[in-house]
Amino acid sequence: MKLQGYYHKSLLFFIALTVAIGIFFRFYNLDKKVYWIDEIHTSVRVVGYQKTEFVDRAPTNQIITRDTLHQFQTLSPERGWGDTVEALAGNAEHTPIYYLFCRLWMEIFGSSPTVTRSLAALISLFAFPAIYWLCWELFRSPPVGAIAIALLAVSPLQVLYAQEARQYSLFVVTTLISSAALLRSLRQPHWKNWALYTLTVIVALYSHLISILVIFAHGIYVLFFSKFFSKQWLTTHLKPYLIAAIAGGIPLIPWGIIYFLNSSRVGSWLGRNIPTLALVRRWFINLSSLILDVQIGTQQRLFDVELGRDAALNFANPAIYAIPAVTMLVIYALYRVVRETPQQTWGFIAIAIAVPGLTLMLPDLFSGGQRSGVARYLFPSYVSIQIALAYLFARRLQGSPPPWRYFWRGLLALVLTAGVLSCAVSSQAQTWWNKYSCYYNAEVAAIVNRSPNPLVVSSQARVSRLVSLSYLLGSRTRYMLAAEGEIPKAIDREGEIFLFRPSQALFDRLQAEPRYELKAVHRFGHIWRVDLIDPTVARD
Repeated sequence: MKLQGYYHKSLLFFIALTVAIGIFFRFYNLDKKVYWIDEIHTSVRVVGYQKTEFVDRAPTNQIITRDTLHQFQTLSPERGWGDTVEALAGNAEHTPIYYLFCRLWMEIFGSSPTVTRSLAALISLFAFPAIYWLCWELFRSPPVGAIAIALLAVSPLQVLYAQEARQYSLFVVTTLISSAALLRSLRQPHWKNWALYTLTVIVALYSHLISILVIFAHGIYVLFFSKFFSKQWLTTHLKPYLIAAIAGGIPLIPWGIIYFLNSSRVGSWLGRNIPTLALVRRWFINLSSLILDVQIGTQQRLFDVELGRDAALNFANPAIYAIPAVTMLVIYALYRVVRETPQQTWGFIAIAIAVPGLTLMLPDLFSGGQRSGVARYLFPSYVSIQIALAYLFARRLQGSPPPWRYFWRGLLALVLTAGVLSCAVSSQAQTWWNKYSCYYNAEVAAIVNRSPNPLVVSSQARVSRLVSLSYLLGSRTRYMLAAEGEIPKAIDREGEIFLFRPSQALFDRLQAEPRYELKAVHRFGHIWRVDLIDPTVARD
């Protein structure tokens, strides 16, 4: 990379150092945070169990150990690759590429949360050359690509999901690569480039179904930012794109058939109505987390995806004030991109942001739901915003007079420092906002671990949540899963009994039983202490 003018060695060193810090945080303390319910389901499916099978095979109405629960998280000779494929087909809302890679990774290195998360962290590193390639296709400017890598490296949002045992880091990589491959094909319309784009479409669609929106956005770009309705346009742009998109989409048809045959569906919680103000507030908090994570200044759960009762913003938290600052910076970056770049450049960025974003936001606003409030689904929009920010800094640093140049250098340093600070604080925490419904598991575990001889009881249908909690509990803890609506006799034992995440039927039965008294021990953790108050009372 040849740097000129202000791109002197100190700035290059600063960017390189930032990238090194970002890589470090992707692999640091991988096992520290809550292994939450989505990651539990990753391990369950990778080792070869469908969710319903996992629930049905979990032992009920008996005291069990953590090892019994973790057998559904660990590879075994009885469950081979065929079982993994069958389990993934049974939950076809998640396309299989990441999970098959994870199976191979676990066979080599083991089945611990550190191992499953390390794969996502490793995949996330490929986003660095991918975003540089995309910036090159858009701007032909090495400085833009270098700054984009730095922004991506220490983006709190990117680091959080690089450490999660799910497919979202792969989703980012395939989004960037497919976009760069499209632009290269439009710039050099050779069959080899279109073949490469076709391959990226296949991989993207089998990495995450939301990639459909990315490919659709590509089509809109080709339609509106090529030479309109000319023979050359039809031959060199639209026709090859349609062939590539269709050829890339055909391999997804078998998976689509499996999806419908198995009645797969995304989580019902995504369709739950939440107040419009709460939804909009989530948009701005998630946008801010591209640069500074609001969670660093508070211990409260930011998002309540189960009931939609998000906590009020705490204005005593200094990080809150980053939200308007980041929003204005993003707006200004997009404004400068539109004003200063060719139509085919700013048009691509605008479409890449708007199509996935509005497709999720508008249904939430008019029909209800919280899909657009979940940051991981908006990664195609977010990486395009980060590219716009990279352009802003590169252009202002290169073209501004000396006084303003120093201002933009300082602002870039501030933005990257905010990311480093967010990652540093997050890396030491046991929980974070992206753990959603499992956010308070760490505090719940601390309560249980204070007991010398605890028994944690839950419903059979909630076994995934019990497994998530078990990773934080001590070895002396015992567990019990109650069959639906039953009160196991084994619950009458010495030691402290905790009821965690029970079904409504189990909770109602215990509450109505005169032998027991339920006492809530955490306001938001869904855990109660079960006191045996009258052992002489007969039980039905």
